[in-house]
Amino acid sequence: MVFRLSRWAVALPVALALGLSGCGSGATSSASEAASGGDAKEVTVFAAASLTGTFTELGKAFEAAHPGTTVRFNFGSSATLAQQLVQGAPADVFAAASPATMKTVTDAALAGAPVTFVRNKLRIAVPADNPAQVDELKDLADPEVKVALCAEQVPCGTAAAKALDAAGLKVTPVTLEQDVKATLTKVRLGEVDAALVYATDVIASDGKVTGIEFPEADQAINDYPIATLAKAPAGEAARQFVDLVLSRQGRDVLTEAGFEAP
Repeated sequence: MVFRLSRWAVALPVALALGLSGCGSGATSSASEAASGGDAKEVTVFAAASLTGTFTELGKAFEAAHPGTTVRFNFGSSATLAQQLVQGAPADVFAAASPATMKTVTDAALAGAPVTFVRNKLRIAVPADNPAQVDELKDLADPEVKVALCAEQVPCGTAAAKALDAAGLKVTPVTLEQDVKATLTKVRLGEVDAALVYATDVIASDGKVTGIEFPEADQAINDYPIATLAKAPAGEAARQFVDLVLSRQGRDVLTEAGFEAP
């Protein structure tokens, strides 16, 4: 079997060098400046890839409630984002898919005390027609079944390893991806027969993949912490964005997407 990393792992340094302008919510700083008389603010949020849909929605709500403020996102593997922050990438908020990746940032004294705001559970994702007839976790150990997993150093990969260990299974993936979105894409395109991804990503696929629950997922639940960064350029706006995530409005958006309350 051939192991390969997602192109995202190669592209990240280049993307960082070019800045975060391509990672935003779609609004431009010039538009915000025009709307606010040149006194625009930006809030830069580094967030786990599995938060893409929900945080994009919350970013739009935040912009609507704070005219002249733009929320820019950098979505990706929590482990990679944490390393970017340690290496000096400017940001205001970090939302990670695991306490371990947040700890990388807090150990470097780069963030305040994190708060766990949601939890996420794994599911087996298969193409809608399920050609390999995968029904349960042990089916992924069949060498005839092509499986995609997240790389173990990223939260979705760590969770997958825990679940497989709990089941006493050895699975040899045909590909290891650097975040959960890339892993799910392999299933959606029919390049693999199955993958272990978050329940929220299955829901967000709008029926393009089928999710299969399995009991060992209860032993590999990921807590998601969020924190304002210590040197946040937009300190007050950053705290207000975190408040939105923790609010009833934020909780409703997140639970509707399949996240669980902590």
